[in-house]
Amino acid sequence: MIVEDRNEMRDFLSLALQKGGYETEGFSSAEDALRNLRAKRYLLLLTDLLLPGMDGYELMKKAKEIDPYIPVIIITAFGTVEKAVQAIKDGAFDFLTKPIDPEHLLHVVGKAVERERIFRENLILKEEWREKFGLPEIIGISTLIKDAIMKLQKVAPTDTTVLLLGESGTGKELFARALHQLSPRRNFSFVPMNSASVPETLIENELFGHEKGAYTGAYSRKIGKLELAHKGTFFLDEIGDLNPSLQAKLLRVIEEKQFERVGGTQRIEVDVRFVLATNKDLKRMVEEGKFREDLYYRISVFPIQLPPLRERKEDIPLLVNHFIKKFSIETKKQIDSISPSALEKIMNYSWPGNVRELQNCIERAIILCDGKEIQAHHITIPDKTMDESYIDLKGNLRDVTKSAISAIERKKIELAIKESNGDIKEASKILGISEKTLRKKIKEYGIWKE
Repeated sequence: MIVEDRNEMRDFLSLALQKGGYETEGFSSAEDALRNLRAKRYLLLLTDLLLPGMDGYELMKKAKEIDPYIPVIIITAFGTVEKAVQAIKDGAFDFLTKPIDPEHLLHVVGKAVERERIFRENLILKEEWREKFGLPEIIGISTLIKDAIMKLQKVAPTDTTVLLLGESGTGKELFARALHQLSPRRNFSFVPMNSASVPETLIENELFGHEKGAYTGAYSRKIGKLELAHKGTFFLDEIGDLNPSLQAKLLRVIEEKQFERVGGTQRIEVDVRFVLATNKDLKRMVEEGKFREDLYYRISVFPIQLPPLRERKEDIPLLVNHFIKKFSIETKKQIDSISPSALEKIMNYSWPGNVRELQNCIERAIILCDGKEIQAHHITIPDKTMDESYIDLKGNLRDVTKSAISAIERKKIELAIKESNGDIKEASKILGISEKTLRKKIKEYGIWKE
């Protein structure tokens, strides 16, 4: 990537690098360069220090936020060498002073590319190591995800029970695995179980196991998940789906560290670290009598809230690039980028299915893509009709209906205000309600302040 506002200088640099065997793309402003950096991975950034608007120094800092490993070379005039030196201290690979010698340019670029290659290879090795040994990779730079990671790092070395809260697809099992790997129990088993995916009649059998002859068809002893997790970590997802009887039994195991197999009388002692997760509002379930209060307080000693993807959109480009690399390797395709229009389409969607839905979307796009770059028509997502007004599907039918009505009402008010250019009187006529009612609803929804 070459960022230079003077056409003749940009053409000179492009020609010199192309003669050295490099493919180049040129941009006249830092703003244009950043838009493309978010959508595509570049080998190197070569930028003039003095640019219209955002200068090369600021461009470098923002580029490093998008891709921390991209080498940056800054071109500077004699009078701005001091700032170029400061840029090196802050992460630039090198700087070149004008006039530019083509051979020296190729020499510096070659060294930068080689260092970048080594960095990338080391990262790939680390990712392979993670995959081989089950080490998870949590991707994100947003404040919300960093806060969740910070809490995870603090609680991991302890034996404290952890409750992971978040919508489906936010990465609760990923966090649970990371917690296990950061704990002293990392050399023992991590045993996951999703209670929502097991028939209710079999959940107790899966948790505790059974003795031979415990029931018809029990021809041999079965070791349950809890016993398999001895000395390690037991992760139970969707704990809110357990019936009251199983909630009581689980509470006893957490407190006493012992249980009996189904059909058995012998007490089995286990040393297990518990990590529980749910996408439900357990506090409300307690109030409604659907979840045991004593169990709730026992498991919510250290809750960690995992944010939905719509609340950490700055992480989406990182996740997209990660999934492009992952599925390109799996499908044996050479796809290494996504077009700005495709990324914009992704950024404008609310992702109710969170990271899991985004992952599926990129995998599908990789399969559909025949070139080297994902285009907007490869991104298949639902119609955006209600995207900005996300409907909360938690709770009973009455709660969901209320949420849907509020979402539609808010959207209609926003459109009316936009159509009337902020004129409350005109907007109230469009909506067929009084000004007083409209002002009340504007305040209620926090839509707009006069």
